[in-house]
Amino acid sequence: MYIIIPVVFIFVVFILPSIFTVKQQTAAIIERFGKFHSIRQSGLHFKVPILDKIVGRLSLKIQQLDVIVETKTLDDVFVKLKVSVQYNVIRNKVYDAFYKLDYPHEQITSYVFDVVRAEVPKMKLDDVFVKKDDIAIAVKSELNDAMVEYGYDIIKTLVTDIDPDAQVKAAMNRINAAEREKVAAQYEGDAQRILIVEKAKAEAESKRLQGQGIADQRREIARGLEESVDVLNRVGINSQEASALIVVTQHYDTLQSIGEETNSNLILLPNSPQAGSNMLNDMVASFTASNQIGEAMKKARNGANFIKDFFAGIRDIVGGRSGSYEKVLREAKETALKEMQENAKKIGANAIIGVDLDYETVGPNGGMLMVTASGTAVRV
Repeated sequence: MYIIIPVVFIFVVFILPSIFTVKQQTAAIIERFGKFHSIRQSGLHFKVPILDKIVGRLSLKIQQLDVIVETKTLDDVFVKLKVSVQYNVIRNKVYDAFYKLDYPHEQITSYVFDVVRAEVPKMKLDDVFVKKDDIAIAVKSELNDAMVEYGYDIIKTLVTDIDPDAQVKAAMNRINAAEREKVAAQYEGDAQRILIVEKAKAEAESKRLQGQGIADQRREIARGLEESVDVLNRVGINSQEASALIVVTQHYDTLQSIGEETNSNLILLPNSPQAGSNMLNDMVASFTASNQIGEAMKKARNGANFIKDFFAGIRDIVGGRSGSYEKVLREAKETALKEMQENAKKIGANAIIGVDLDYETVGPNGGMLMVTASGTAVRV
């Protein structure tokens, strides 16, 4: 019993404190009498009681330090940059990392400030956003050269945030919004132009087809009228009377169509009961007068053809046309007017308006004179 107590005491006081463990990805620094003795990696280890002491443990994992730097750009815009530095302790340089550098975070932060404030003022604000990777590379290069001496390896540096002043961001957003509105307006204008062009093309095609349809309709109407005239001719009605009858029929069809529309504002003149009869008589008389006038003009031309201007070569001593030539002209004019008056009387007219006399030389070398009298026969 008395032997067990000293053994337990020795175990608790001397042996148990000499046993220690080191976690994975960790290094323990052992000193003996205040002087560096050894570095122990992960696992179970022993140290001399009382003589050896664990003075520190360093993590070998990758660590991250976020540094926020405020600086000014080339175009005098203050901006805040968040730089994330990923680093770790080099496994074979644990001694340098523990004994040469007391505050690694402050050391890394100082280098980040120095590099960022040296690089960003060379750039405009837009370039800072575009070239943020260049800033990160510059920070990593500067830190690597400085920290490797102290046993730290810079794995990567990232510019994770660029934060300009609030007013600057609002102005940038307005510029971006205005630019996008400009592009949107251009696209809307192009769309409107395309719609107008396509609408114009559709209207043109519609008008073309409509015109073609009207032309086909009129062609069929003309063909139908031609067939109607042929049918009427076979029952003893001449072409003029048939045409007048067809027009009058269409007149009554128009009246019927107007009567079917209750809300129509169309007024057809003349619309008296005897209007159809008067229209038929007037059209027959007009067709007859036109034929008579055509015949009269033809006779006037034929009558003037036999008047040979054999007096044209005879000249007075004074140098003018001969009196016989003037007589021929006067007689030809009177003959043309007289025949025109007789033809007008035959068709029931008692006046002629718009009388026009034309003189024309025809034949080889102008050797024949033609006198033409024309006018419109009316009844007043």
